[in-house]
Amino acid sequence: MPLKTLSPVIAGPRPKLKITDVECHVLLAPDYDPQFTSSAQDSFVIVLRTDQGIEGIGECDANPWMAKACIDAPGTHTMGLSIREMLLGADPFEIGELWRKIYLGTAMNGRRGMVIHALSAVDMALWDLCGKALGKPVHELLGGATRDHILPYASLQPAGHRFEEYRDALCLSAEKAKKLGFKAMKTEVTMNGPYAHGGMRESYDRHTEVLAAVRKTIGPDITLMVDVQYLWEDAKTCLSVIKDWRDFNCYFLETPIWSDNVEEMAKLAEAAPMPIACGEWLATRFEFEDLMDRGKVKVAQPDVGRVGGIGEAKIVCDMAKDRGLTIVPHCWKTGISISATAHLAFVTDTCAFIEYLPPQLCVERLRRELAQEELEFRSDGTIPLPKKPGLGVEIDWDVVKRYKVT
Repeated sequence: MPLKTLSPVIAGPRPKLKITDVECHVLLAPDYDPQFTSSAQDSFVIVLRTDQGIEGIGECDANPWMAKACIDAPGTHTMGLSIREMLLGADPFEIGELWRKIYLGTAMNGRRGMVIHALSAVDMALWDLCGKALGKPVHELLGGATRDHILPYASLQPAGHRFEEYRDALCLSAEKAKKLGFKAMKTEVTMNGPYAHGGMRESYDRHTEVLAAVRKTIGPDITLMVDVQYLWEDAKTCLSVIKDWRDFNCYFLETPIWSDNVEEMAKLAEAAPMPIACGEWLATRFEFEDLMDRGKVKVAQPDVGRVGGIGEAKIVCDMAKDRGLTIVPHCWKTGISISATAHLAFVTDTCAFIEYLPPQLCVERLRRELAQEELEFRSDGTIPLPKKPGLGVEIDWDVVKRYKVT
């Protein structure tokens, strides 16, 4: 079947490599809190090794035990093949063909959801491996950077179990980000709905109060985004609240309604006083096509660790550009995924911001300790173009050993 895929842009000869091992790691921070809605407390890391000693590293944003099962499960028939077995012996430079082969070979088990999330880690590792083999950063293999810097935004960190604690923690986080030089921030405002912080339940006017406090803290010149994390079930209820948010000059409103409810999303997108953003959970271009064309969102948010990897995320970005939409990728994992997101952003001229937290703003242990990315956050609020081969990430293997769950 015809299925567009992406492979590295390579000028000249390339080394001959063969994948000889697929190593999977399930990681869990010892201080993880199951009541804390943060997928950065665990990780699934994959290492692809070759006969020439070159390796690639990838990560996905999904339950790591489930992702490992998706990779390691043996095949039982032609449309339920083993991902591990399809990778062994393969040429890592054939990224597009490998993606197509795995997508079709797991079609009766995958096509969306967990198998695609696991495939995201594989794809990420393949791009990293090929970049290292050629001595080139991933953004060069994706066709070349369209700019020399990108703009990150800081996701503000909540805390506490009472309204005042919650509001003040977000404002304090905003003050820290402002002092570091961030020119853009995103605050959650989630005291109801499936993500309700700490089991809180507050009236909608209190949500407005939180947003007002954060805007007052950062002043009028910093770009402010707001994430309400699937707070409302329909457009009408949402609009009754956010009509009062016009004066806060929000760059976008993220995930106001469940991703699958594209009809209500479209109603909201037409009437909201700010652009609607969505897409963090979606797998493959096909789900994004539905969100863009039927859901009418203005900002698409592919996550490289869920959508199907770097190549699939780039295809989504190209689709958004064709529709005149903005890209602001989602990423809430370690430096592995953050670096992959940055390389994607550098080749996507319609990408306005990336989600990024330096170590001093990170709450989760794995985000601080697992990987050291090349990305440099400068005092002017920008990140310059990375130059190291592959994703430019250094893994602390002692941390892997310490937090690995067998």
